[in-house]
This record gives sequence, structure tokens and C-alpha cells, in this order.
Amino acid sequence: MSAGAAVPPAAADDDHRADGPDGPGTATVVDWRRLDRRTVLVNALVVAGVAAGAAVPTTLGLSGRFGFATAIAWVLAGSVLLIGCAAVGDYVRWRRTRYRIGTERVELHTGLFLVKKRSLARERIRTVDLTAHPLQRVLGLVTVRIGTGEHSGGDSTLELDPVSGAEGERLRRELLARAVTDAPGTHRQGELVALDPRWIRYAPVSFVAPALGVAAAGAVMQVSDWFGAQGRVIAWVGDRFRDTSLLTMIVILAVGAVVVGAVGALGLWIEMWWGYRLEREPGGTLRVRRGLLTSRSISIEERRLRGVDLVEPLGVRMCGAARVDAITTGLAKDDEEQHGDHNTLLPPAPRSLADTVAAEVLREATSPTGAPLVRHPAAARGRRLRRALWAVLVPVAVLALLGALLTPVLLWIALACAALGLPVGLFLAHDAYRGLGHAVSGDYLVVRSGTVRRSTAALERAGVIGWTIRQTYFQRRAGVLSVTATTAAGSGAYTAHDVDRSEGLDFAAGAVPGLLEPFLERTPPTG
Repeated sequence: MSAGAAVPPAAADDDHRADGPDGPGTATVVDWRRLDRRTVLVNALVVAGVAAGAAVPTTLGLSGRFGFATAIAWVLAGSVLLIGCAAVGDYVRWRRTRYRIGTERVELHTGLFLVKKRSLARERIRTVDLTAHPLQRVLGLVTVRIGTGEHSGGDSTLELDPVSGAEGERLRRELLARAVTDAPGTHRQGELVALDPRWIRYAPVSFVAPALGVAAAGAVMQVSDWFGAQGRVIAWVGDRFRDTSLLTMIVILAVGAVVVGAVGALGLWIEMWWGYRLEREPGGTLRVRRGLLTSRSISIEERRLRGVDLVEPLGVRMCGAARVDAITTGLAKDDEEQHGDHNTLLPPAPRSLADTVAAEVLREATSPTGAPLVRHPAAARGRRLRRALWAVLVPVAVLALLGALLTPVLLWIALACAALGLPVGLFLAHDAYRGLGHAVSGDYLVVRSGTVRRSTAALERAGVIGWTIRQTYFQRRAGVLSVTATTAAGSGAYTAHDVDRSEGLDFAAGAVPGLLEPFLERTPPTG
């Protein structure tokens, strides 16, 4: 629950008592707390860093019009004014922001002229995550994000930015405190897995590496443009390859971008996963701690866990590795958008270890992600091969037509695309077919699909709330259909693609008995 209201500031300051069941002011007095006052210093330093970064291009731009000395004076004056305004604004925010943890609700009041009062019911709180960027870590501060996991935008979360590290840890323990309901068994408490530095070898084979290489090239061009030297940079590159063929130059630049991207991927991996630990705390909470410069602490209640997703991007899979994501309820859409790895329990690691961690997380003797899967019919392979051929031959045909009408160069490009695209497309189509599979393993249903990003999702059968059966015209001709399990957890839908018609319906009916049978029409036996 969340509420916002415009009230006089004085009225907000006079409210010091938590409301009890018999009316306002009948419960135990709960003191209001303030954020850490060092937030003003942190904000001023952040703005100073931004101002310093913007000062160089701004000074160069103004120097051509007013002279270098005048430009520096204007930039310094503007920077001081900007930092001062930011510090004053954050001081006002600090003075007018208060929070308290009551027996039933967590409340946050903030605002100067318009006071915004927000509260969350404690029994609905599902996540208390701690983060700290480098400046906050130096000062011993953290940002606390308290969420209910409801898909209602910012109304489902409260953010305390910042509080001291000790206060943040106290809030996390207090708000996630539950009656100890640990399931009996041999699965251990405490640390489940910790960082192995050898896992860093999987960073350069991720899709992040080429993206970072392209981004680095774009950054060089952008910075050179700020200094008016973009033309000279292009000319310098041209001089280096003056006696080199166009194809060789493209290959060398591509390799250079990949190398730069690989180095960047290594640095990004170290920043994100250094100090990684996965722990099970008393009361049934999984906690992930990681981060070199920006530290992160993410907590997931096991009672919200509905399964795991073993994710194997193509490059990582070729190295025999996989990562483990949690399939949980209560992960809000804004969490997914802002923190793409918010539900990652294990970074890319050897596949055998990934299965072991999945089993530990699910409190199973063996992980359902390693269960033998039912293969899909040959018609599913034919559909993927046809898609691959269309994806390659249509662009090739367009380039060939344009080449015949305009220039022979396009004909050579079409030939190169066909020579490279057809083998790659056919390989990916066969790989996608080999990756298809589904099964029922104990309390979990398992579906696997994908080639560029292969996903093996083990979803708790009790967490399935419905089935979607989809069959297009072409699927009807091939005798296959797609069966989708809908759930309130994770992505909300997990699909077994292109399964045999009767096998797919039997799979859905057997995975969750009683849910699909009322909608099935059984053909009576003949004779």
C-alpha cells in the first residue's frame, strides 16, 4: 500500500506515534529516523564529477568565442554554482525526509512544500536490497531498496538513500525476519557457493564483448569530435591501411574491436561479480552478495521461489558453462528493467556446478535441469531449417536483384552473404532443434529451447496457474503445437515449442492434473 498527500510540514513533524489497533497513538512509540547526513557530501561530490567531465568540451566550445581564459572563468563559476545548488537541494531533501519501522508498516515522509507520505505493510515486503557505489563505500553508506514485488511501479518500493551500512544491515534483517520454517533435510545453511576466479574465462565469450568493442569505437569517434579532431582520426586510420585491401582492413578492425571488447568484458565481469557469495540464511532466505566498486546485496525469500532457469548463451555453452537464474514471484517489472541480473543466483560457471547449485537452491537431491528430456518430432527441425533458409535467402535475393540493376558490387556482397550465412543459419537451426525438450521431473516441469540463448527452465508444478495451447496454420500442417505454462513467477510464461500434438497435450495434462482435462476432447477408441 502506498499513499501520497499534501499536508503542512508542521503537521508531518508532529506525528511521532505508530497507529495501533485501537486507533491512532495507541501503539508503542516508534521514533522517526533520518537518512545519513553525509548524503549532502556524496551528492556534491557526484555533481562535481559530472561538472568536471562536462567542463572540458564546454571550455573548448566557449574558448573559440570568448577566449580561453574567459571560458575557464565561466566554466568554473558555473560549476561552483551547480555544485552549490545541488548541495543545498540535497540538504533540504535530507532535512525533510524521515522514515520509521513500525510493528505493522514501514513509513517514509519526504517533501518541503508538498509532503509525500508513503507506507508499505510489513507482511507484504518481499525484498530488501542493499547497494553502495564507490563514494558510498568509502563513507560506509548504503542505499536500501524495500519492495513488495507488486507490479505497480514506484508505489511498490521505498528507497532510503543513503543510510549507514550498519543501519542498512539492521533494516534488512528486521524487515525480512520470518518465523523459522526451514524444510527438513540435508541441505546446508550458510554459504552455498563462493567466487572461483577461474570463472572469469567465460567473460570474453559472452555477447557483451562485441557490444563493448563497437561502443569503444563509437566513443573514440565521439570524443574526437568534441575536440574537432574526428577528421584527423579517420585520416590516421586510413594512412595505417593505405596499402591494405578493403577486406583485410575490415578483418583487422573487427579483430581489434573484439579484443577491446573482450578486455572490457573482463573488467565489467570483475566489477559485477568480485566477492560473489550465495548464502542461505536462517528462516529461508537466499542472499547474493557481489561487486567490486559498487557492492550489491540481493535477498530472495525461498517461499517465493518457483524454480530455476539454467541459461546458456551460445559462447558460454560452447565452453561448457551456464548461469542460474531464480524464477520467483514478486519481482517487479521496474526491478527487471533496471537490474537485468537482479534474479541471477550464479554467474556463468561450469555446467556441473550450475546443476549442483540449482539442486541446493531447490532443496532437491538432483537438479531437475539435468533430467532427461523428451525429444521433439522431426517436423520441429524442418520448421527451423526453413526459417533459416528464408532468413538468409531473402536478403541475398534482394541484394542480387539490386546488383543486377545497379552495380556488380552488390552481386559480390550477395555471394558473400550466401557463402557465410547459409552454413551459419543451418548450424543454428540444427542446434536449436537439438536444444528442444520437455519433461516432468518430480515436483517440476522442465522445458528447454533456444540456440543463441538456450534456456532450461525448471518450474514448480504447483506454481502453474494455467496453460496456453497455440497452433498456427503451419504447425497444424506439421502436426505440432506449442504448449505454454503460465505462472505468476519469473517471465510469466514458459513454452515447450513445436511438440507433437498428442505428446504436448499429455505433457500439460500430466504436469498439473485437473487443470487442462476439462478442455480436452479425447477421441474414443475405434473398433
